[in-house]
Amino acid sequence: MNTVHTVAQLRAALARARQEGKRIGLVPTMGNLHEGHIALVEMALQRTDHVVVSIFVNPLQFGPNEDLDSYPRTLAEDQRRLLDAGAHTVFAPSVNEMYPEGMQGHTLVSVPVVSDGLCGASRPGHFDGVATVVTKLLNMVQPDVAVFGEKDFQQLAVIRKMALDLCLPVQIMGAPIVRAADGLALSSRNGYLDENERRVAPQLYQTLQQLAGQLLAGRRDFDTLLEEARQQLQRAGFRPDYLELRDTTTLQPADEHSRDITILAAAFLGRTRLIDNLRCTLG
Repeated sequence: MNTVHTVAQLRAALARARQEGKRIGLVPTMGNLHEGHIALVEMALQRTDHVVVSIFVNPLQFGPNEDLDSYPRTLAEDQRRLLDAGAHTVFAPSVNEMYPEGMQGHTLVSVPVVSDGLCGASRPGHFDGVATVVTKLLNMVQPDVAVFGEKDFQQLAVIRKMALDLCLPVQIMGAPIVRAADGLALSSRNGYLDENERRVAPQLYQTLQQLAGQLLAGRRDFDTLLEEARQQLQRAGFRPDYLELRDTTTLQPADEHSRDITILAAAFLGRTRLIDNLRCTLG
């Protein structure tokens, strides 16, 4: 496994792989890797011959008072995990390498409509930062396949729309959520939870499961269902940010005619913001 820190080094390494006729896969990450990330690498390895994992904490997608400075940076441990997983190239650029002229005045990629609401409402500018850095990474690596986790469901929708609209020659793939034994979706930010919060955290997914069960049982009073679920989260100690039912394909609000619905939630537990989602196909 090769670790590179500049675009020039990255392109040189990938030129050799392409000369050998290899298909290139990309797994963009912000590091502090867990088993969810490794599952993305494994999916990329199944579909391509040379897998690049980028590790870059992107300042452009963090808003004021978010956790940019405290976000865990664990490059040595990440390299060890990626070596064990079978990745071929790690791209770990500096902020200056990614934004050599600074971020002020930098060209932004904005994906309208699908970025609206949900995390887009809670974190203004976040998806512009995501779309911009992913576009840069796709241009740097020029992969055949790029793999993203379905836990960040809206993010995945934004990236798919961006790739489609900009005619980017890459297949965007989503990998299923990887969960701990108690159901908590794996996330680098789970490390912020204290011992008690970690015991409570799985109740977010349990609430989504109960809500899905009500939908599958035939209930269609969406507003009442969502309010009951919000109250359940509050009783458990969460501060709900959003809890919504969206059409899985369009990400527009679900209605009585929707059949493929995704339940999306974000909630604070202490200082930690957790997100999760659950797909529900109605008869």
